[in-house]
Amino acid sequence: MTIWIPRLTERGPRYRAISDAIATAVQSGELRPGSRLPPQRRLADELSVTVGTVTRAYAEAERQGWVRARMGSGTYVRGGDDDPVAPFLASRPVEDGVVDLSLSLPPPHPLRAAALGRALAAISQDGDALSRAVEYQPERGVPAHRERLAAWMDRLGMPVDPERLLVTQGGQHGIDLTLRALARPGARIAADALTYPGLIGAARQAHLKTLAVPMDAGGMDMEALARLCAQQPPQLVYVTPEQNNPTGIMLSEARRERLAELAERHEFWILEDGVQYLPEAERGTPLYRLAPQRTLFAFSTAKVLAGGLRIGVLVVPEALQERLGAALRAQSWMVPPLMVDAVCHWVASEDAERLLTWQTQELGERQRLAHHWLGAYEPSGRPHGANLWLPLPDELRSAELQTVLERRGVRVTSAEPFCVGGEPAPQALRLCLSAAGSREALTRALDILVETLNEPPPSPWQTL
Repeated sequence: MTIWIPRLTERGPRYRAISDAIATAVQSGELRPGSRLPPQRRLADELSVTVGTVTRAYAEAERQGWVRARMGSGTYVRGGDDDPVAPFLASRPVEDGVVDLSLSLPPPHPLRAAALGRALAAISQDGDALSRAVEYQPERGVPAHRERLAAWMDRLGMPVDPERLLVTQGGQHGIDLTLRALARPGARIAADALTYPGLIGAARQAHLKTLAVPMDAGGMDMEALARLCAQQPPQLVYVTPEQNNPTGIMLSEARRERLAELAERHEFWILEDGVQYLPEAERGTPLYRLAPQRTLFAFSTAKVLAGGLRIGVLVVPEALQERLGAALRAQSWMVPPLMVDAVCHWVASEDAERLLTWQTQELGERQRLAHHWLGAYEPSGRPHGANLWLPLPDELRSAELQTVLERRGVRVTSAEPFCVGGEPAPQALRLCLSAAGSREALTRALDILVETLNEPPPSPWQTL
């Protein structure tokens, strides 16, 4: 079999010429997604260079996001069907002394377990709730549940019609359900070039092609999306308009209106993800109000009450209610009514408001703390958001810094899992400030991070 041999320029370091040739070949289609690069020793022999030069070239191409090295297998062009999605394991054990800032979890508080206990105790004395818990229920959810959840969302500043609600098993279920109901295998969906890994994983499982739309300080570039639509409109566009995950960027009002206009003109669906909660004063106009007949809105209790509840909702256009209901029925018949009753009891109590008030204040303090420690690196994050986006100095590589930090007791996430399609990963870290067990633990983690950032880069970080 003929192996790929790059054509090198005569100027500059040989490793750089090889990595540039890899980038050019990927962009031109000469190297296809999923294809394997030549073994390093063989390519070194073909080019009359050292194996070390090829190793450096492959490392540089991986740093730029064009390829991925797999232990014991070789180096492959990113984007193939067998290119695995980086796992996010909520159950990953945390050793004593380790501060885990890698997962976007609500800040710990004893009120979460106590409030759930009170809700379950109330259910044990509620005959109607117990009857519902042991019987089949409508796939869209019990009308009384949908009314209670709609009333809660109204108090949160998200007014919705309970007739448009479909109860789901959390936000991720809402995303997966939407993709499978509205897009056939092979269909094209679009998202920010950096987006929630759960969307990337769900699209892969549904055999959909994800298209990256460039973004800037105002969010998704709507003119780039318009050009994409002029060629071949996607079936669906996924957005997190209040705070992009991972960057925290908010979609501007003008771009929200433009997105609604494009959805109407090109007849694609919008999946608006509002799971990453922010106070009403920090949110913009919901897309489900700007384009109510083209938008599905996913919300969940995960970032507000507790992740283990696995209860969320989809706000669904009237034309899609039957289709989404049928899809949910085919997957699981219904959402367990016992868990929905627990949520409904919880949100009707004072516990929900007390917890959300504390959480909002706590996240505000954690954001201020992180900006104080990391201000020199120009991080970004919403004032009461759970996450912080930290661009790195040019000489640092995020994947290697992530490894060093974990050895020192701090877990973070590099940019790579958030990249859509074959987009190169920027050199940046996402820090989940909310996940630290306390502000003291967060302070310790930030101290370690700043100390590591300020060290002279060791040899693996140096530009070779």
